[in-house]
Amino acid sequence: MQFAVFDQVELDRDVSLSRQYRDRMEYIRALDEAGFWCYFKSEHHGIGLDAAPDSGTFLAAASQHTERMRLGSLVYLLPFHHPLRLAEHIAMLDNLCDGRLEVGIGKGISSPEHELWGLDPDQGGARRDEAFEVLVKALTSDTVDHHGVHYRFDGMPVTVRPVQQPHPPFWYPGNVRAAAQRGMNTVTGGPPSHVASQVELYRSLCDEASAGRGQVAGTYTFLVCETDDEALSRVRSAWARFTENLTPLFRRWGLAVPNDPTCGGDVDVALQRNSVIAGSPATVARFVERFEAESNADLMLCKFTWGDLSHAEAMRSMSLFVEATLA
Repeated sequence: MQFAVFDQVELDRDVSLSRQYRDRMEYIRALDEAGFWCYFKSEHHGIGLDAAPDSGTFLAAASQHTERMRLGSLVYLLPFHHPLRLAEHIAMLDNLCDGRLEVGIGKGISSPEHELWGLDPDQGGARRDEAFEVLVKALTSDTVDHHGVHYRFDGMPVTVRPVQQPHPPFWYPGNVRAAAQRGMNTVTGGPPSHVASQVELYRSLCDEASAGRGQVAGTYTFLVCETDDEALSRVRSAWARFTENLTPLFRRWGLAVPNDPTCGGDVDVALQRNSVIAGSPATVARFVERFEAESNADLMLCKFTWGDLSHAEAMRSMSLFVEATLA
């Protein structure tokens, strides 16, 4: 089993944006040196959950601070991107990181984000699917011909190609059925037993579709401190800030958060459901051993930077995790 990292680059209101970016590059260099397989970055707009909403620029910077670790999106929100422009962007990124790019795609769970951009949330799925069709054509062909509902191209030349052929690996998180149907890698969560059931479903669906099996990752938020008591005390304000950063548009629109990763902001429920793992190195190591024994997943996708954790706290949490599990 390999270990990867997921990051949303939450906004720290007490630190300048330029300092936050410099700190994140230090963090990413440390992940590369520690031996993590991949660093994944999300995309959100208009909320404190994402202080680096242009994932491409951010990953381009990260490519110059890493040597071995792969870099990826989880996910590019396809309705927000022109597919030809995104194809050029992906091809450039794959070259900047010497073929280390992973590409996650989706439409996004936040209908308010769509509406604020002037997009119809009800058309999100259709726009995602058509944009992806164009994206694949642009990554694998010398010219793009496409006559669709949202896009039309006649003989558009493609001059920039990715290192990885025919294209970088694709990820579709949060829905193992859709990922298996598309032949993509995927991400799921919950207790290890639930991850195991999703892994089994994904692999059986891949076999039925005669599609190649991709990777399945189980994702968890971690806070590792010197003692259990310290971690369980600190996790409360961090979870409150994470909830605050993720939910403002849903609160403004009076909407429930789909598959709410904050567990309604209730950290006790989150701990019970293994949405967040907080404890000493020994406690966290036992959970990782349990996950490896029970889940049958290919990857553990870890989040160490979240909520109101400072850069120093996140770096320490990640370092303790590495010492307890990867060393």
